[in-house]
Amino acid sequence: MNYAKYIDHTLLKPDATRAQIDKIIEEAKEFNFKSICINPTHIKYAAQQLKESEVLVCTVIGFPLGASTTETKMFEVEDAVKNGASELDMVINVGALKDGRFEDVQKDIEGVVGAANGKTVKVIIETCLLTDEEKVKACELSKAAGADFVKTSTGFAGGGATPEDVKLMKETVGDALEVKASGGVRNLEDFNQMLEAGATRIGASAGVQIIQGLESNSDY
Repeated sequence: MNYAKYIDHTLLKPDATRAQIDKIIEEAKEFNFKSICINPTHIKYAAQQLKESEVLVCTVIGFPLGASTTETKMFEVEDAVKNGASELDMVINVGALKDGRFEDVQKDIEGVVGAANGKTVKVIIETCLLTDEEKVKACELSKAAGADFVKTSTGFAGGGATPEDVKLMKETVGDALEVKASGGVRNLEDFNQMLEAGATRIGASAGVQIIQGLESNSDY
């Protein structure tokens, strides 16, 4: 099993420099990660640097709050795809979910899915802000809206992925969607726990350390 293909090698810090982007690009090429996950301002440059590789460019939409209008998110998607993004991790309208305005939440996701025009859409539900009931509802709405993944976290709201949340999300979406665990996955133990819970993609800035840990394990 090629565990590197489970990893979106991530750098979303607001102060990320071109030198740091270059570093994760080179690491992604070396370890053949599934993607690099970066802010939209870096997409065009990264896509050019990765065009001869199998590594995809993943970016974030409505990030990190999810409180942009649907129209704004759709424009972000169109711009990102034009610049070379293949995968789009969008943040839901968390306030609308907590209000019980489920139709608004679903339409927001549908707008992004439509604008993506077949590109992979992952829906960040921001688990640390939700009750279990709300997590389930967010997953159901993502499924109904035609998304490809549900994702735990932005990493910017004070909490990250937990095996319990990943398991709950996977049980909710079944085989229809995949689950991405993101936020706080820092080592091989974390990585394995998320896979065992049902995640098929891991968003992490520690991708290199995780793969190096696997390589030193005789089961790799």
